[in-house]
Amino acid sequence: MEKNVDLLSLFKKKKYSELIYIIEYELPDSQKNLSIINLLGVSRLLQKERTGKDLLLAIENFKTVYSKEKNSEISSKAFRNFVNASADLYDLEKKDYDSEKAFYYFNQALDAFSKQEDYFLNDELTTLSIIRIYKRLADIKKVKYYLGELIKRNNFRHSTICSYIYHNLFFKNWTQEQFLEHSRILERNLPRYADSSLVPIRFNESDKLQVGFLSSDIKTKHSVTYFLKTITDNFNKSKISINLYFNHKKSQGDNTTEEFKGSVDKAVYIDHLSDEEAINLIREDKNDILIDLMGVTSKSRLSLIKNRVAPVQILWCGYCNTTGIQEMDYILADKNLIFENEKNLYTEKIIYLPKIWNCHSGINLERNFTDSPIKKNDYITFGSFNNFSKINDTVINTWSKIIKSIKNSRLILKTSNLKSQTLLMEKFKKEKVLDSIEFVSYKKNFKDHMNLYKKIDLALDTFPHTGVTTSFEAIWMGVPVLTMKGYNFHSRCGESINKNLDADWLSAENESDYILKAKILSEKSEMLIKFRKSIYDKAITSPLFDAKSFTLDFFKILESIKK
Repeated sequence: MEKNVDLLSLFKKKKYSELIYIIEYELPDSQKNLSIINLLGVSRLLQKERTGKDLLLAIENFKTVYSKEKNSEISSKAFRNFVNASADLYDLEKKDYDSEKAFYYFNQALDAFSKQEDYFLNDELTTLSIIRIYKRLADIKKVKYYLGELIKRNNFRHSTICSYIYHNLFFKNWTQEQFLEHSRILERNLPRYADSSLVPIRFNESDKLQVGFLSSDIKTKHSVTYFLKTITDNFNKSKISINLYFNHKKSQGDNTTEEFKGSVDKAVYIDHLSDEEAINLIREDKNDILIDLMGVTSKSRLSLIKNRVAPVQILWCGYCNTTGIQEMDYILADKNLIFENEKNLYTEKIIYLPKIWNCHSGINLERNFTDSPIKKNDYITFGSFNNFSKINDTVINTWSKIIKSIKNSRLILKTSNLKSQTLLMEKFKKEKVLDSIEFVSYKKNFKDHMNLYKKIDLALDTFPHTGVTTSFEAIWMGVPVLTMKGYNFHSRCGESINKNLDADWLSAENESDYILKAKILSEKSEMLIKFRKSIYDKAITSPLFDAKSFTLDFFKILESIKK
């Protein structure tokens, strides 16, 4: 018992290496109870320089505990730790770690969970850990299902509700009315703080407009980064002041994060701050306007918006739907995204940007037109570099019908992790088109990534959650994007992009029309080649890439709000 106390003391002092040594080499086996074995596993996870070997050893520790004892507090903790450590092991594949073991443990975790599902579903943390595995397997259907089960059990954790709403963006069965309804549930469960009253905050008396941006995604190769960079690279510093609030750990930042610091007035990390501390910090900066780039996502800080940190609060870019938060005053869109008769389905007032709601200025590559590959291949090559989360069963079925109907056609899909796409590959196999699918690996070099578009004749957009950054990239390279018309903001982004290129024909009315248009372009290669040249020529002068005009329009609107 004394030794146990010593171990806990070492754990509290974060002396994990010493604790591991004592348990492994000094503590008699007779004293290694389940609590100590679990503590050993946790200590292995918390080491500063943990390795794949450490994770494997920790996983076996947790497995020992939950296998020997069922339906107890220590068993539940060990099982959660087992699941999370397996997910961490899998994540190491990005660093060229062999993930076969991770998949082995994934299967064990999912099997154990299914056998005791009723018990585990009452444990929110365990269910969230299982959801973490399904996310890595790109099984968004399961993610959505288990998040829904947590909501049914009145688990109204902020991140759980946000994730549930967010993951319904990927499926067609939710109406805009349902997004509004569930967002209001989220609002009702956000806290108010006694020391954060809703006393109006005055605008700065200075003529200079002061704008804050709040995001958890300002890092290399994240979509939000590209679109924010359009603003920070082109704003008028004599008339406008910009503050950035990074809602991610400093350790998660990178060179891109640091680069932003050099182009704005202030950039601070707030992830480590409590809501109350963050509210006070942002309020003290006296921003005229705060622009939230997160919306209803798992890492959002909507509690800050709820407690009003600026006189005007606006949603833009990172989330394409309503937040349900009354204190979110506006949402930035364009007239292709939210129709006039739909305004009542958003709690925010709609501000329409004059052309397009977003603009990309981050593609700093020399442009060289390349002919459509169909000219030399004599067959059509489709491609989609969208996040695999957006590739739902309806998309798979539609793409499969296209491939089956067009002889020798190919489809290129890009992933950061080939082994994670087992589920997706199985689905294409069931559709009997897997032999026509080519998976290409993640390209660390941006130029190499962009050059992949040269292999594609026609980009196939996902639906209902359409691509944004991938569509901008394809168009920059002269690749037409076949998209689907939608029923709300997030499902109409592809349509808005095409309209701003005068390429309306590439926006299909429904699945049948989508298939038909793909087939027509495959049969009339001269038409496809013409589209490619037209899009390449129009891109550079279109609203999609006119960063200076977009930024000017953007701040004109903000200035009008302040007045």
